[in-house]
Amino acid sequence: MRILRSFYIHNRFFWYIAILAACFVISYWVPSVYPIAWLLVYGLLALFFLDCYLLFATGDAIRAQRELPQKLSNSDENLLAVQLTSKYPFKTGIVVIDELPVQFQKRDFAYEAFLNKNENHTFDYSVRPVERGEYVFGNLNVYASSPLQMVKRRFVFQKDQMVPVYPSIIQMQQYDFLAINNRLSEIGLKKIRRIGHTQEFEQIKEYIKGDDIRTINWKATAKKNQLMVNQYQDEKSQPIYSIIDTGRVMKMPFDGLKLLDYAINSTLAFSNVALKRNDKTGMLTFSKNIETFVPAVQKISHLNTILEKLYNITTEFTDSDFGLLYAHIKRKVNQRSLLLLYTNFEHISALKRQLPFLLAIAKKHVLVVIFFENTELEALISTDAEDLQTIYHKTIAEKFSLEKRLMQKELQQYGIQTILTKPESLTINTINKYLEIKARGLL
Repeated sequence: MRILRSFYIHNRFFWYIAILAACFVISYWVPSVYPIAWLLVYGLLALFFLDCYLLFATGDAIRAQRELPQKLSNSDENLLAVQLTSKYPFKTGIVVIDELPVQFQKRDFAYEAFLNKNENHTFDYSVRPVERGEYVFGNLNVYASSPLQMVKRRFVFQKDQMVPVYPSIIQMQQYDFLAINNRLSEIGLKKIRRIGHTQEFEQIKEYIKGDDIRTINWKATAKKNQLMVNQYQDEKSQPIYSIIDTGRVMKMPFDGLKLLDYAINSTLAFSNVALKRNDKTGMLTFSKNIETFVPAVQKISHLNTILEKLYNITTEFTDSDFGLLYAHIKRKVNQRSLLLLYTNFEHISALKRQLPFLLAIAKKHVLVVIFFENTELEALISTDAEDLQTIYHKTIAEKFSLEKRLMQKELQQYGIQTILTKPESLTINTINKYLEIKARGLL
């Protein structure tokens, strides 16, 4: 029974059958071909049984192993590897069919190769998940065939391997590396000119050309008999909260990924950068209720807590209650903080309904409202109008695009910091705004 389950006919065998059938048809007009056709039948049967013996005589002739990371990174290309080993005494043709998780909706995965005796072979392929959660890989199927190519033997490995898909760890590591090496400008992050200085004193040092003469320490200058200046540094351990709206406005998809997941990926990468710059980071998610609240803490290990909370975010995409958000912040966030609010407004009327709550939050805290450009509308606006219907569609698209910019100016008019960004540029623009606020000493 086990052998029958792993027994398959090679596609090449049906070509051989077709050739035999053609010989018998030809023998109807050329009788001399008839005995030759029967000889071919016996020869084909002999080769068929020989092929069966070659493939099934060796137990565990093929070994395969799928190498999965502990976590997959959402919205990124994740590289996976499969290792193959053949113990057959002949060159073996193989076809690998990996049963990918149902979330990928991919049913045409196939990899073909030839393995020599005792050869180890590794191949890579990549997957791009667009949802968080548990992904279950099914069977790793390997179909082996001999040089005769009449029969295939199936080998099955590593059934039901589960790997979780977390927020974009790859993106976080990318920004982490560049932040440590002070190379954030290489990915488009601006160098912000510092206006004045913050009030956290670092040290007294000798004056060098270019230092601000307003920071000269006259007492130290008199003692040392040379110019000495006070050196300041960015204030550290300032509380920063990423606030994610998990309501229905964040359900809109771009490039297969919901706005909510763009915000989650950005929160993870930004929190890591802020922690590396010695600030406290926390997070809050809300819609109809306050779903998650993580107080701001300045510990690198705190990033794991944020990561787990982001991974477990679930939402029914209900209407969001900004009044409840204001009440919770007033009760739980007592120290002046930088609040990065990830949300979205498609109509200026929607913004005006929430504006009183945003103004109330901004009275005590530095509030940054982050919302999204509709990139599909921008693509429509940039196309040439060739008929009346296209002109109508472009006019409506330009109206919505203008409303986005009007909403941004409306918020800025009341002193609220804003970021209007394309989804794919969200993380870069968020870190830019953070560096700008720190440099200007607004917090």
